[in-house]
Amino acid sequence: MIASLILWSITSKLHRMKKHILSLLIFILSLAQSQVIYKVPIHDTIDLGLPPFIERSIEMAEEGKADAIIFDIDTFGGRLDAATQIKDAILSTKIPTIAFINRRAISAGALISLSCEKIVMTSGGTIGAATAVDMSGKKGSEKVISYMREEMAATAESRDRNIEIAKGMVDEDLSFTHLIIDGDSVKVLDLEGRKEGKLITLTTELAIKYNIADDEQETFEELLSSLGFENADIKTTSENWSESFVRFLTNPVVASLLTTFGFLGILFELQSPGWGIPGIVGLVCLVLSLSASFIARLATMNDILIILAGVTLLIIEMTIIPGFGFAGIGGILLVLWGLYELLLPETPVGPDIESMAMWGFIIGIVGSIFGLFLLFKLMIKTSFWQKLTSPVIERVDTGYSTSVGSEALEGQEGIAQSDLRPSGWIKVKDQRLFVVTEGDFIEKNCKVKIHSVDGNRVVVRKLNL
Repeated sequence: MIASLILWSITSKLHRMKKHILSLLIFILSLAQSQVIYKVPIHDTIDLGLPPFIERSIEMAEEGKADAIIFDIDTFGGRLDAATQIKDAILSTKIPTIAFINRRAISAGALISLSCEKIVMTSGGTIGAATAVDMSGKKGSEKVISYMREEMAATAESRDRNIEIAKGMVDEDLSFTHLIIDGDSVKVLDLEGRKEGKLITLTTELAIKYNIADDEQETFEELLSSLGFENADIKTTSENWSESFVRFLTNPVVASLLTTFGFLGILFELQSPGWGIPGIVGLVCLVLSLSASFIARLATMNDILIILAGVTLLIIEMTIIPGFGFAGIGGILLVLWGLYELLLPETPVGPDIESMAMWGFIIGIVGSIFGLFLLFKLMIKTSFWQKLTSPVIERVDTGYSTSVGSEALEGQEGIAQSDLRPSGWIKVKDQRLFVVTEGDFIEKNCKVKIHSVDGNRVVVRKLNL
C-alpha cells in the first residue's frame, strides 16, 4: 500500500513537471523573434463541415512554422463523429495547442478542448455535459455512451488531465467521493456531478481546481499577454467557399436530395436510348454527393459497394431479365440502403443523428420526386421542349393541313403498279401515289379510279371494263 502511494506520488509529480515544461516551452518560444500565432474559431454547432476547416488550419500553421495554435471555442456541441475527427487532428500536430474557452465548451466542445495541451477559460465559462442525447433530450444508447466516455477518458489521459472528471462529463451513472489532485487524495464536496445520476459540468474556478483547465483569462489579448505573445503576428483562419459548400452538401436533407436525384436520373437514363439530360443531371448529383461524403468521411467502401451492387441488379433487370421482378426490387432496396448509409458515419452515433439521417433521407426522396414533377411541368412549357417534342396540336382551323395536294386528282383514272391488298401503289398522269382500296383486292396492272381523297388517304376503286 505504501509503495503504491509512493509510486502514485512520483507519477503525479512527473505530470506536474510535464505541464511546467510545456509552459516553459511556450515562454521560451515567446522570446523568439517573428512569433506567429494561428487563431482558429470553433463556434456554434459542430458539424461535418468543420473538420476539413480545422485540418486545413492546422496544416497552414505547420507550413507557416507557427509558434502555437489557439482555438477560440464557444459552442454547445454537435456531432460526435465531427468532434472525434477534430480531436484526432489536434492530437496529431506537433505545434503547441491552446483551447481558449470563450464562455462555453459543452458536449463535443469539451472533447475538442481536452485534446489541446493547454486550456484557458474566461470567467463564468463552463465545460462538460458531454453525454450523447437525441433531439428530444433523451439519453443515448449504452454503445454511444460507452464510446464517448472512453474517448473523453483517453483524451484527458493523453493530456495528463483528470480522467474521472472526464468520464463523469459523459456518464451520469458514475460517482466518486475523492479525486487525486497533484498527488494528493482530495475529498470532493463542491462538485454536484460527483453524485450518481448527475453529469459533470465545471465552472472556470472548478475546472482549474480539478485539473481540467490551466488558467483564467478574460480576453484574447490577455491570453496572449499571459503566454508572452503580446507582439506576435496573429493569423485568424476562416472557412473558404469550398468548405462552406461541403458543409452545405453534407446537410442530411441536401445530401438525400442529391443522392435521390442522382439515382432517379440514372434510372431514367437507363430506360431511354443514348445519353441525355437525365443521365447528366443524375451523374452530377451523385458526384457531388459522393465527393462531399468522402471529404466529410461519411462514405465508406462498403457503402459504395452496396450502391454498385444495387445498380448492377437494376441493369440486369433492364437488359437481361424481361419484366420487373426480384432483381429489380432487390436493386432498388440495395441502392436505397446504400444511400441511407451514406448519411451515417462509421463512429457510433446516437438516436439524434440516426433520426436526422432518416428524416433527411425521407425528405430527400419525397422532395426529389416532387422536384422532378415540377421540373417536368416547367420544361414542357419551354420553347426548347416544344421544338424537341412538338406537343402542340396543329388544327385545320388554324391553317394546318396534312394534305399533300392530291385533292385535284379525285375522279382520275390510273394503273395499279402493284397488287392492292388493300394498299399499294398506282400511277396517275406520271405521278406515283400510295393508295388503299375500299377493302377489295385489286391485282397489278388493273385500271383504277380515284374515288376520294382525305388528307394523305387516297381511296381507289377497280374499273370494270
